[in-house]
Amino acid sequence: MTKIFLILHFCERKYTSVDEISMIAYKLFRKLKDNSIAPLFINKRLRLKENVWYDAELHPTNGFAIRRGWHVLAKKHAPHLSKKGRVWRKVEIKNYIEYNRPKCQGGKWFLAEKMKVLGEVK
Repeated sequence: MTKIFLILHFCERKYTSVDEISMIAYKLFRKLKDNSIAPLFINKRLRLKENVWYDAELHPTNGFAIRRGWHVLAKKHAPHLSKKGRVWRKVEIKNYIEYNRPKCQGGKWFLAEKMKVLGEVK
């Protein structure tokens, strides 16, 4: 019972940052044959376009912790993920919270309510 409550409590958590404040971050995407990009694991069928604001949605997926929000990083560093068939993109985020992860998983993540894909990063 407690475990279920904690999951639901986190999913319903309100983001505390001001909507008008944004920051630049980095996200790793799947690069598809038609050169479009898609999320790595959650809601994989979504195709994202540059310069469009996307709201975070909740898509519980077997094998993954439930963490509402776009998962992005302060630096393009995610040593636990393969780079094959994937591309780093610079993104702009709004309404985000910090989420501390182990260094082997990139360290500090941000979970954002809103995200806009800006461009490819080499």
